[in-house]
Amino acid sequence: MKKTGLLLLLCLAAAAPAQSADSNSADQATAQGTLPTSVSFPIERVQTPTNADLYCAGFISKQLLPNAKFVAGGLETPNTTKFVNNDMIYLAGSGYETGQEYTILRELRDPNQYELFPGQHAILRATGQPYAELGRIRVVDTRSKMAIAHVEFSCEPVNPGDIAVPFAEKPAVSFHLPLRFDRFAPPNGKLSGRIVMAKDFDSELGTGMKVYMNLGTSQGVKVGDYFRAVRSYLADLKDPVDSLSFKASTTEDTQKRPPSVEPSLLTRTKGPAIHVADFPRRAVGEIVVISTTPTTATGMIVFALEDVHAGDGVEMDEQ
Repeated sequence: MKKTGLLLLLCLAAAAPAQSADSNSADQATAQGTLPTSVSFPIERVQTPTNADLYCAGFISKQLLPNAKFVAGGLETPNTTKFVNNDMIYLAGSGYETGQEYTILRELRDPNQYELFPGQHAILRATGQPYAELGRIRVVDTRSKMAIAHVEFSCEPVNPGDIAVPFAEKPAVSFHLPLRFDRFAPPNGKLSGRIVMAKDFDSELGTGMKVYMNLGTSQGVKVGDYFRAVRSYLADLKDPVDSLSFKASTTEDTQKRPPSVEPSLLTRTKGPAIHVADFPRRAVGEIVVISTTPTTATGMIVFALEDVHAGDGVEMDEQ
């Protein structure tokens, strides 16, 4: 009985420093001029991205990748056109050697021509060509005109026409200790950019989803950097859907002088005028960089308080 009690005390003593360090790391992000609450400074805990997160994220490249090597078919062609783990596929092109590993990519186009935010198409044209990462293969036979490869890892089905580029290891990304996430942090003057697109052309994004930002190694961005996703209420005002809520009535019959939001000649009231530009900027999530090119970065959302949108701003977070 005494041994059990002593063991319990030792366990509690060992756990106390870890809990204290956890608490201190969470408290260190509070800023002057604030009164931290669980809503304005929620505790941010993030997880390390997995191999699937790293190798299936996709990217945008300003420089077009060579497409001379591509998937032509597979063992069960023509009855099968999509290939996954453990399938055997045939590769067109030259220069293959047994044992070589390749990443299978797909040059992407968005079949939906609708812009998720004003100017998105122009920004994407300036940013580069989006690519999906579909999986990793290994060349196992080069005796025929086409090389034969084994699909060792697939993120999603590989199709004929998808291109093969030499496989490259990606650096691991470590997580940081729990911190307080400053929901209303003013601009910090650090490197900033924008989410120009998301994986699978999604528009509303949450934890674990992948985004592409118009910042890259030429601006000093590296794998493992953290960015804060931010949005102003002006963005909501300009959104064709969210702006409808600004136009809806918010007043109560008991208000003597109801306010008006962005008043015009037709909507002005005798009450106070509310200007959306005066609202504080809000942070909506945290993004860690998992791969880079000279002009772009692929990020994974590791913490989100609400939906992150394509078109949201990003700002380097050096916590």
